[in-house]
Amino acid sequence: MEHSRNRLAVVLMVVFVPLWVALARLTVSSDPVQFRLRATGEVLAANGSQLTQITGAMNAITAIIGFMMFAATFSSGSFDQRLVMAGFPRAHLLAAKVVCMALAASALVTYASVVLCVFWSPRQPVLMAAALWCTALTYGVIGVALGALLRREVEGMFAIVMLSVTDIVLQNPVQSSSAATGIVSFLPSYGAMQTAVAAGFSDTALPHYLLLPLAWFAAAAALSLWTFHRRTRVACSASTLPSVRLMATVEAR
Repeated sequence: MEHSRNRLAVVLMVVFVPLWVALARLTVSSDPVQFRLRATGEVLAANGSQLTQITGAMNAITAIIGFMMFAATFSSGSFDQRLVMAGFPRAHLLAAKVVCMALAASALVTYASVVLCVFWSPRQPVLMAAALWCTALTYGVIGVALGALLRREVEGMFAIVMLSVTDIVLQNPVQSSSAATGIVSFLPSYGAMQTAVAAGFSDTALPHYLLLPLAWFAAAAALSLWTFHRRTRVACSASTLPSVRLMATVEAR
């Protein structure tokens, strides 16, 4: 319900994803582009337009899910604080946010995968969708951490957009294949991008590379728990706790 009330995120999900993919189809040349896949060393020849659609869809997904989780965490800060004062464990509250995020990411990735398959047919569509889902989880948890850490909404929006754009641009297979340094392999979406590109244009399956974005997810979840702990840490006397518990319980109901 919290995410459904975020109308901007819903509009971005419904309109921006197919618009991005359609613009890539119309404006980017479909001539074959050769590049070396860093994960396997294999030289692939991919349709330039289709390759851009993958990077565009991943950029849109990471930005939207990060924005959704930041907005949900940022707006519910005072209520989360009251729930913690009433005795709710922080880990349980954060786990609830992560579960909702996973459901929202599943819906968004399914929609984006269907849109991609309308324009062309990836070799391994299920594995490509799994790669998009893993990177969506990572940026969703990053959005939770930023929502609990930052004090202004515009700061969080700017941080999520810049993180997503910088990461995905550097992960462009054509650019990263010729990069002299391996720094791109330490970025959050490296494993997901390598898996998605391999799934789109070859029969090589790289499911083990999805462990990389899942490792980023675990690290971001630990950071989220720490920032959430700081955000909900309050000082109150023992005499005020009963009334706070009663108020939080009534509001939760």
